[in-house]
Amino acid sequence: MKRVATALMVLVVTASIAPSTVAGTVASDTTNQTSGQAYVGTHVSFDTENRAVTDYAVRGETMLDSLKVQSESELSDGLVDLGASLSAVTHIEGAGLELGATTATEARLAAGSSATIEAHDNGRGVLVVASGNESDYVVANLSSGATASAESDAQVEVTAENGTEGTLLVVGEGNATVNDDGDVTARLGEDARLVFRSYPEGKDDRDEKQEDLIAQGEARAEAYVMADGGETVVDTVSYGENTTVETAESAEGKISLAVNRTTHEGTIVVTSVSEKALNTTDDLEVAVDGEAAVEARTYSQLESAVGSDKSRYVVESAGSASADTSADVLVAVNHFSERTISMQSSASEATTEPGATTEPGATTEPGATTADGTTEIGGQTDDQTSDESDQTTRDGASDETTSESDETTTGDGGADVPGFTATAAVAALLGAALLARLR
Repeated sequence: MKRVATALMVLVVTASIAPSTVAGTVASDTTNQTSGQAYVGTHVSFDTENRAVTDYAVRGETMLDSLKVQSESELSDGLVDLGASLSAVTHIEGAGLELGATTATEARLAAGSSATIEAHDNGRGVLVVASGNESDYVVANLSSGATASAESDAQVEVTAENGTEGTLLVVGEGNATVNDDGDVTARLGEDARLVFRSYPEGKDDRDEKQEDLIAQGEARAEAYVMADGGETVVDTVSYGENTTVETAESAEGKISLAVNRTTHEGTIVVTSVSEKALNTTDDLEVAVDGEAAVEARTYSQLESAVGSDKSRYVVESAGSASADTSADVLVAVNHFSERTISMQSSASEATTEPGATTEPGATTEPGATTADGTTEIGGQTDDQTSDESDQTTRDGASDETTSESDETTTGDGGADVPGFTATAAVAALLGAALLARLR
């Protein structure tokens, strides 16, 4: 009887423990691992059926009706005719999909022998198809009412029926185009990637610049620092096998990312930082391996930092990455292999007088293009190097001026009386009382 009672007690205790929850949940049909798997996250949701990712939605808006990937060597005769244009490929059978590792912000699917599909639960709903060690074809059917237009032979812009914009771009060897059915077809070489990014809150020139950096291989990783309730959640995206990003430290008002590369060559890491995650995105301080990075004034300066003796960064306000206020921080790490990027707001350490400016005079609108073709960030051109940031801000005060407030004691009454302290007051009262008693 004691054993029965003990077993019943264990069952009651076990049943009373609520299961833990994560940002993304997966439901699967265990009878068929190539279909019936669904993912529902904070920002992204999708299903899998008939060898395809289906109903890929970002913030509730379906952007891709289906997406299939299949290796070139496994394509059936007639699906891809030798020498036929890429736009003629409107249908592939698709490789079998199997759910792999799933985290709070990422769902990974194996597609065939070497290709993978990664869905990232961030504000842009990033989806990455990686080809692996052989060439692959990808066919992405758009949602009903959506349109597509080819911007280049490796980039296609899509617009959903409600106006939400998105981009499909190739990283590495390969190309993409609008096919004869009005959808998107891509061919990926070995170790290439097809990347999808959506912009629920609109797309601007800064987003296009980031896409260019990713497509050209200059930005090899992204990180999304998001606030989920009272916790900070970080989603990382890699655009190359030789680059990984992990969270090294997450504390109130500060985030550190460990970036590893198997090559010495530097790269740009694009981060989207939620204001709620770092308390504020104003006056961000950026450091690489504990050494302050230099703020770049132009994209040219940012890109030229790779391979130089200084890492640089750019901070741009943005709202498209999450529902709350955010900033995009692009960090050009000059060299590798293992580096740590740290970001925190300087507001917790020092404050600036209201209305004070670091430079007199008017500034140029961020993103403006100068006569020589360089893009300005914050109104400064390449001719004005960011070494100026090493100079102290001139606010009229001298460093030699010291505060004497520590040498002056203020009483509770508000008047400054040198040498008059609380101890002296007590002594005076005691003296008065003793004098009165003697009298």
